[in-house]
Amino acid sequence: MSVGPEIAAEVRSTCPYCGVGCGILLRQDGAGGVAVKGDPEHPANRGRLCSKGAALGETVGLEGRLLAPQVNGQERGWDETLDLVAHRFRRTIADHGPDSVAFYVSGQMLTEDYYVANKLMKGFIGSANIDTNSRLCMASTVAGHRRAFGTDTVPGTYEDLEEADLIVLVGSNLAWCHPVLHQRVLAAKAAKGTKIVVVDPRRTATCDGADLHLPLALGSDVALFNLLLAAIYEGGAFDRDYIRQVEGFDAAVTKAMAASAEPTGLRSDLIARFCKMWLGHEKVVTVYSQGVNQSSAGTDKVNAILNCHLATGRIGKPGMGPFSVTGQPNAMGGREVGGLANMLACHMALEDPGHRAAVRSFWDAPAVPDRPGLKAVEMFRAVAEGRIKALWVMHSNPAVTLPEADAVQDAIAACDFTVVSDITAETDTAREAHVLLPAAAWSEKSGTVTNSDRTISRQRAVRAAPGQARPDWWHMAEIGRRMGWPRTFDYSGPAEIFREHAALSGIAGGFGLDFDISGLAGISDSDYDRLAPVRWPVASRQGGRFFADGRSFHPGGRMRMVPVAWRAPAARHAPRFPFRLNTGRIRDQWHTMTRSGLSPRLSAHLAEPFVEIHPADARRLKIAPDTLAEVTSPSGRAILRAQVTDSVQPGTVFAPMHWTGQTAPSGRIDALVAAATDPISGQPESKASVCAVAPFAAGYYAFAVSASMPAPRDDYWARARTAAGWRVEIAGRTPPADWDGWARSLFDLPEAAAESVVDPARGAARIAFHDGGRLLAAVFAGPEPLGLMRDHLAGLPGAEAPHALSGQAPADMPDPGPTLCSCFGVGVNTILTAIETEGLMSVEAIGAALSAGTNCGSCRPEIAALLDRAGRKEAAE
Repeated sequence: MSVGPEIAAEVRSTCPYCGVGCGILLRQDGAGGVAVKGDPEHPANRGRLCSKGAALGETVGLEGRLLAPQVNGQERGWDETLDLVAHRFRRTIADHGPDSVAFYVSGQMLTEDYYVANKLMKGFIGSANIDTNSRLCMASTVAGHRRAFGTDTVPGTYEDLEEADLIVLVGSNLAWCHPVLHQRVLAAKAAKGTKIVVVDPRRTATCDGADLHLPLALGSDVALFNLLLAAIYEGGAFDRDYIRQVEGFDAAVTKAMAASAEPTGLRSDLIARFCKMWLGHEKVVTVYSQGVNQSSAGTDKVNAILNCHLATGRIGKPGMGPFSVTGQPNAMGGREVGGLANMLACHMALEDPGHRAAVRSFWDAPAVPDRPGLKAVEMFRAVAEGRIKALWVMHSNPAVTLPEADAVQDAIAACDFTVVSDITAETDTAREAHVLLPAAAWSEKSGTVTNSDRTISRQRAVRAAPGQARPDWWHMAEIGRRMGWPRTFDYSGPAEIFREHAALSGIAGGFGLDFDISGLAGISDSDYDRLAPVRWPVASRQGGRFFADGRSFHPGGRMRMVPVAWRAPAARHAPRFPFRLNTGRIRDQWHTMTRSGLSPRLSAHLAEPFVEIHPADARRLKIAPDTLAEVTSPSGRAILRAQVTDSVQPGTVFAPMHWTGQTAPSGRIDALVAAATDPISGQPESKASVCAVAPFAAGYYAFAVSASMPAPRDDYWARARTAAGWRVEIAGRTPPADWDGWARSLFDLPEAAAESVVDPARGAARIAFHDGGRLLAAVFAGPEPLGLMRDHLAGLPGAEAPHALSGQAPADMPDPGPTLCSCFGVGVNTILTAIETEGLMSVEAIGAALSAGTNCGSCRPEIAALLDRAGRKEAAE
């Protein structure tokens, strides 16, 4: 088999982060790294990149890479390791049946990888126990689409964002999670006056520039969109011709007419204004994301949105339609190949005997299961109960990201046999595995991905995979060959796999289904290498939008409106747990930071886990800003930095999901999330668990910087990369008795020369370690949160720093302050100084002077907040 890519001088590829699917241009920089810039010819981004995409070149080194197979922590050869994996899976199936094994795959995988995994599990092992971490982000959309349309079809395209007159963003912090799409929305607003409504319990960066923000109560989306559907009916805005093609209109409207505004928590005038805007603009696009999907009522939320578009016929036409934006680069590709436990390849249905027979015949497979496998939460519950005895996790970190993550980690650790394919051995999940398989990383592997608007793009390698790392499709093909199917899995490369996938899609097309790329089934290897972005379908019908004609993929061809009613989140308040916990992403990090955490500039914006809490709640609980809060739930506990802000509603808190046992062990927020799921989609409710919040009784706080990675053992710590090494925030209940010994252990510097200022009575210490005048490390500790120039200090390790113990920058070394614009590394103090000294009075003026906010634009709301703060200060003076 040929597994290595041919490396070109400049390579067109696709970003490996969110589902926008931005095109990028890659070039090796001659020093072992990769230079990255946006591809101006790619239709998704037209040359733009967000902060994460712009920093990709900082994430491709060998630090932490898994370079050889490992068995029980010892390096082994490929043949020995693969033979072991195949033997253990074969033996487990022989002893306990095919449903005793499971694959947990990932939206980080390429379509070709996903295809082989699905084929191996469903066609040849004979179980449907293959599910994906995409279950955690878009399964409710899949279920809602299938109920309404008969198949999992995204109706519209990105161009609808420019065509729309009104864009409604529901449960989507687009400015931070999909910044390039947000810039397209803002550009449309500037060019043609497009109106923007944000529906979100939090006031996020996306609210900046919106015409209306609806801060609805957590989980009440169904109630809001039922009220809208009732207004559509009462206002006569429904499309009489279109609804002739729609089943369930009367039932859905009847249910909607019974809806109450009470669950939304919104004032009646705000609801009326929203309905008036929706009814008054024909060209409406409703963009929704995890705030809708991650719910025990997620499928109903999706259908509540779809009902409004179906009732008005505002779907499948330019500037009209519901639009799900996906969280991962290839969540869509996974949906297309059947990577979910309840689907077959190419949008064929597992429950349809004709579809099963067609897939089995095409694959020449011994068996195709006739019932769904275990969805993600069910799967790891089965692992814990011993029903799953052999588990293969690919490019995912479920010990951090699944709800009740502590229990999931324990389950993985107790599993009879666990295999993990990844690029690093240093994840919470990989540390529990019996076998580790080194995988090729982004920039080293080749294949395709599908973005949120059905555009298939090539992801291409620009460098060879290091050590013994291999592509994921190769891992699975080798296991398939060793399990007894050598000819079936004898692939020569990703182009051959893609051709097979495309040919199978032609059978789906023959059943009248939407996903058909059979026009690419005969693609040559060279044409595959040159494949330009293309939106499916690619067959008798080419790309474009779906459903403008009112025809669905249900038997009989009629659309279906689904009557839905609001129901409260699954977790119920109790005196011990009075708060609702909302979780999500931040601007500059990705999933569990195995890639983005390698970039110093991405880590500079928000360097530690935090919890947002409303000022009224903070006052009542005596939680001061920048202190630590202890957050507990029935399933877990976290310690987080308190951010006191009215961006969240009283009685609710928000915490991001990125931190792990390697970066901040007490910040693993999904340990607190209840394993409640939507009964239809199986998607967990990650936005509305219950919790309690209390001050963390810290006896000391500390901040440290060092050239080498520090190893804290305190009650709380959060470690992040810097350009000069590392920074770490620390706190504990009881101050160390020996500050010098504690610091030397922290940095592993038992013999280094030190200068120190220690005040035992006050519980304060400042210690710096030097070698020949160069600063090796420094730590600052005290009984309260420390006022230090952290970003200045973070740049000192490795340099001469005689002033380090002051914790401040000398007068001739201005401190840029915390990084605000990660794209260009511009700090808060730099912006404030420019506002004061240069009289800059607008976000645009700051961009022209400092470049801040001129790339992805996701920091523009924060710049606006600085301008507002400076204006209020000037007015007060």
